[in-house]
Amino acid sequence: MRKTRLIGIVTAAFIVAGVTVAWVSSDSQLSITSVSAYAQSDGSAANQEITDSGSSAVKQAIANAGPSVVFVDVVSESDVSDYYSDLLDDPFFRQFFGDRLNDLQPQETESVGSGFAISYNGTTYVLTNEHVVDGATSITLTAHDGTSWSATVVGYDEQLDVAVLLPEGDASTLQTAVMGDSSAVELGDWSIAIGNPLGLSYTVTLGIISATDRDIAKPSGVGTYYNLLQTDAAINPGNSGGPLVDSAGEVIGINTLIARSSSTGVSVEGINFAIPINAVKDVLVQLIESGSVTRGWVGIAVADISPEIAESFNVDSDAVGALVAQVFPGDPGQEAGLEVGDIITRVNDDAIEDADEFVRQIGLVGANIDVDIEVLRGDESMTFTVTLGVRPSEEELEGYQGSATGETAASNLGMEVSSISPIVAEHLGLNSTDGVVIISVTAGSRAGKAGLAEGDVILEVDHQAVATVEEWSAAIADAEEGDEITLTVLRSGQLMYVTL
Repeated sequence: MRKTRLIGIVTAAFIVAGVTVAWVSSDSQLSITSVSAYAQSDGSAANQEITDSGSSAVKQAIANAGPSVVFVDVVSESDVSDYYSDLLDDPFFRQFFGDRLNDLQPQETESVGSGFAISYNGTTYVLTNEHVVDGATSITLTAHDGTSWSATVVGYDEQLDVAVLLPEGDASTLQTAVMGDSSAVELGDWSIAIGNPLGLSYTVTLGIISATDRDIAKPSGVGTYYNLLQTDAAINPGNSGGPLVDSAGEVIGINTLIARSSSTGVSVEGINFAIPINAVKDVLVQLIESGSVTRGWVGIAVADISPEIAESFNVDSDAVGALVAQVFPGDPGQEAGLEVGDIITRVNDDAIEDADEFVRQIGLVGANIDVDIEVLRGDESMTFTVTLGVRPSEEELEGYQGSATGETAASNLGMEVSSISPIVAEHLGLNSTDGVVIISVTAGSRAGKAGLAEGDVILEVDHQAVATVEEWSAAIADAEEGDEITLTVLRSGQLMYVTL
């Protein structure tokens, strides 16, 4: 009714060009008043009612979720800084100080973060970020009322950056939060961050959801946060691990990351990120019951089907699914028969609409389990049974080339090579995937002495083209030990010949 009434006032303003006609006073005389004055008196009341209603909702949301939030105090031991580590290995300093540098002891450090309590099978646990408790030697949780508990880490997942803590002793007085549905979050929804920024306990900030499905590189430089919620609710150091809640007081995310400057050094504000709570719920049982998360692995790189990707791989741009952009040699996908350009449309009984959905479904299945993957190859629908492997760690995935990279055939030369996927070709600025790319060179080996380097692309062996790892292996196998081998190498767009 308020919306209808306000619309009516605005309409009247347009119709009578800025005046409102109304009968007022007991003598029925006509009085003309400006629309601005009329709307102000009626609209102010409506606006105040909306404001009061919104304020009450926010207060109720805070009342619902706030008591579950805890202050996380972490004590950890840090290694001697890199500066002192370098000194330990410097012969000059060892000449004067001998082994006394070895007496430098690890430093005890204290850090703070946030967390919130949940209930699982009748037991109270606390969720926080993995980076908050990484390396902890002791953890203390403190509730808003001052009650504190020592805590232990039950499980953690470095990839998702979430940890589950178990308070020691009776934690029945600690109110638990309700985990909501982050998939239902929409742009403009209210978001409330509760935590302990800069050690200031029980701080509440209010904002909106600015974006969803953000992929952000981790500050460590290793790995990526996927599908984050972005909010302008103020988040600062110490908020990490605390809840981001909606207007109903249900947790929709775990506050994790803040942006303070752009890549060019420009200061920014109001750009903060939270892990979606549905991603946490997906792995919660594994974390509590086994202490870690084991994700399935097909051994392929997948991509969404954009017009550019569709043109690059010569597939239908209207197709729905996840495009196989790379098949890693020796991994389950290759062994099952998957190929670059396949469009994955289904995993078991679950339809696949995009790359994120495929990665999520495979991750939920776990390792050493058979799954049926349905693909569209050209106009033909095909189904492959894949026995999933274990997803490599984020460190291992940096520069990952598969479990079989041609290293045996190249071992006598002192280098390892891999096939060139479309993604690698694009990265290297190549127009073709023909050839093999060097992924490592052993110092002092024949390859190393000849000046070969990582990223070099080998196109020919003794002037015979090698388009694949298999052809490379066959060409090298034909050469006897000690024979000179001439390679045609592409480096930074320039062709050259290298003799081994």
